[in-house]
Amino acid sequence: MSELWQHTKLIRSKNAGPFQLTFDIMFRSRDDLERVVKAGVISAAKMSALYDVPVEKVKFFVVEEVNAIKVTIPRPVFSGDENDRDMYGGQFHSPLVRLSVPD
Repeated sequence: MSELWQHTKLIRSKNAGPFQLTFDIMFRSRDDLERVVKAGVISAAKMSALYDVPVEKVKFFVVEEVNAIKVTIPRPVFSGDENDRDMYGGQFHSPLVRLSVPD
């Protein structure tokens, strides 16, 4: 068993405007991307469960040309709200980093 970070060049999150977060997961190779996608490690359903958002609100794209996955979800609270813990959205990716990837 390995972890997602071991198959990627970059895992990041950031604001996509004040009401949405976007995640970029860039893989080291096409094999790494295909392995993670085939195993269901990252999917719209997985993001829905991890971030407690309805699956129909998850925008999920596999971009094979650049060995990447792009995901956009609604922010739990809008950027700058008094209850916002990450104004720029740069720390929301942390639950993804250590996801298990089957051998």
